[in-house]
Amino acid sequence: MSSDNDLESTDTEARFEFKKEQKSAYEAEVGLTEETVRKISEDKDEPEWMLDRRLRALEHYKQMPMPTDWPGQPDLSEVNVDEIVPYIRPDIETRGGADEWDDLPDEIQDTFDKLGIPEAEQQALSGVGAQYESEIVYQNMQEQWEEKGVVFMDMDKAVQEHPELVREYFMTKSVPPSDNKFAALHGAVWSGGSFVYIPEGVTVQMPIQAYFRMNSEGMGQFEHTLIIAEENSEVHYIEGCSAPQYARHNLHSGGVEVFVKEGAHVQYSTVQNWSKNTYNLNTKRAIVEADGTMEWISGSMGSKATMLYPATILKGPGATDNHITIAFAGEGQNIDTGAKVYHNAPDTKSTIESKSISKDGGRTNYRGLVHISDGAENSSTNVECDALMFDNESTSDTMPYMEIQESQVDVAHEATVGKIGDEDVFYLQSRGLDDDDAKQMIVAGFIEPITEELPIEYAVELNRLIELEMEGSLG
Repeated sequence: MSSDNDLESTDTEARFEFKKEQKSAYEAEVGLTEETVRKISEDKDEPEWMLDRRLRALEHYKQMPMPTDWPGQPDLSEVNVDEIVPYIRPDIETRGGADEWDDLPDEIQDTFDKLGIPEAEQQALSGVGAQYESEIVYQNMQEQWEEKGVVFMDMDKAVQEHPELVREYFMTKSVPPSDNKFAALHGAVWSGGSFVYIPEGVTVQMPIQAYFRMNSEGMGQFEHTLIIAEENSEVHYIEGCSAPQYARHNLHSGGVEVFVKEGAHVQYSTVQNWSKNTYNLNTKRAIVEADGTMEWISGSMGSKATMLYPATILKGPGATDNHITIAFAGEGQNIDTGAKVYHNAPDTKSTIESKSISKDGGRTNYRGLVHISDGAENSSTNVECDALMFDNESTSDTMPYMEIQESQVDVAHEATVGKIGDEDVFYLQSRGLDDDDAKQMIVAGFIEPITEELPIEYAVELNRLIELEMEGSLG
């Protein structure tokens, strides 16, 4: 176990970029076939109904085309699932995750020690899950929350222990495999992830966290997160992701489904720091009932290409959704992010705040949809998109799309694009800062509305990662 001094002396770049030689207990064949899907299900000892869902998702995947006709979308021509290893089970004795960090192999312990996960668990979290390759290797929840009926376990274990809830909610009501090609791919080969259940009236006062680490070259990671917050409950779920740099491409295609019942409040925060040869293609969606609140807070950087648009369906009167996103694109990167909100009930409210930074020819894009249905009177939405560019080679676009079918609504959209001003840099230099420090301070102020919504340790980490991206030293 790392000491505080060990963590303080490990810089941010080293924490994310290291690689480990790790033996696997089982590794699927490269590519996607029915035989591979059956072997994954067999290795997990899944019930027949889950195998049937995987096979149906595989059929959707085969029939659906690659998304290639969106204006300005990232180039996905190098994404070849036939060259990806879809499933790697780490070589640990305990299926479903060890109860103690010391029970993990030294190589895996060292990985998460460097990432600071054990330290964070001790200081500020109600529970922790850690995924390595395709499966959860560690899972723990504080007893005080278990005694109140809170469930926090990996999805593979939930299939076995809570089949009635998984059968009802897993890719049935929120993200069906037919939604898009990568949702179908995910449904066929998903593995690991988090299952969170908060009983009625329970407030989990400290965040729970899951961390997903890809260590092997040329693999795909397809974790699934399912969160069910019953009436008047509250939870903050934090997700961290990373992968080292390799010569071959990796693929991350996770799935997230959140169900916010009447009067409940869910905050979902994620800081994703993939390597520059990772394609990050997720499908995330929440369904919010009357007077419920959903908050998405996302930081995305590092990948070669990201397509990420968390969606929320406001289905009950008084339901609220808030999206806050930050994206950073450097040389050779295309970070395409945004949000989708569907107002399907009266008196619903949504806000979307997007911040993007691009440098050295990188490209950022906000791609969003707000839909207000007929009958959703007195609903309101506000979209703000701000882009900051470092140079003339970088690009940033805003592609908002609004479908308004009700006249008694309040709709607002604002977008700004600008470069770091020479006058601002000069002023800070006159106060003793060098050029790099001045630009970093300007960027820190630009993203502050987002970082102030994150727990302090994640806000600090996000600022460190952006500093590294600005220096061009990561990946």
